[in-house]
Amino acid sequence: MPETGTGAGMGMGAGMGTGVGRLLGSGRTADVYEIDEAWVLRRDREGWGDAAVEAAVMAYVRAYGYPAPAVRPSGSRTELVMERLDGPTMLQAFAAGALDAEEAGATLARLLRALHAVPGRVSAGARILHLDLHPDNVMLTADGPRVIDWANAEEGDPGLDWGMSAVILAQVAVSPQPIADPARAMLTALLADPSDLTEEGLAEALRRRAVNPTMSREETELLVPAAELIRSTAGC
Repeated sequence: MPETGTGAGMGMGAGMGTGVGRLLGSGRTADVYEIDEAWVLRRDREGWGDAAVEAAVMAYVRAYGYPAPAVRPSGSRTELVMERLDGPTMLQAFAAGALDAEEAGATLARLLRALHAVPGRVSAGARILHLDLHPDNVMLTADGPRVIDWANAEEGDPGLDWGMSAVILAQVAVSPQPIADPARAMLTALLADPSDLTEEGLAEALRRRAVNPTMSREETELLVPAAELIRSTAGC
């Protein structure tokens, strides 16, 4: 799926003199390294985010029972130290035939609803938004799905979060990628139960994706047909 965050699985910062081991994965903006059997380090190559802020959001939602990985202080703005998780991403599980598209979309919907039940950390009346919740940012562990990559998280109206997830899926669904049809099925399942998708949230999600520097020109050109697909699927 097109990503707005690291797309590097889980990561943890290696501040505090922690040794960094082998490279476990790389995404568009970050690399993930092994620390030990319990922890990993995600190092931001671009310096766009703030790992301390991201860690605070993850710790906050986790305190409300939301399935985010545990974190620990790294003392660095570009490094995040995070619990090491075992299991495939939802996208990897789908590719391996262990998860069907409809189940993936329904799981994303459940995770969005659960997240938006968490009150805002800073703003009264707002909700925590992940803003990058797609199948490659959900890991399927023995304890259930865990949501990773909180670099884009902020507080606001849930409609924007639904819009971002829908746009990410729809861009793949209208693309020539081999997983276009499954992505369409995921989108349909995501929006099947009455969701909190709003026209305002969708419009803002499209605007943000259009100016996202990590997206290619080809991905950006898919936004118009992606919007049409979302509106027809949601009955907007």
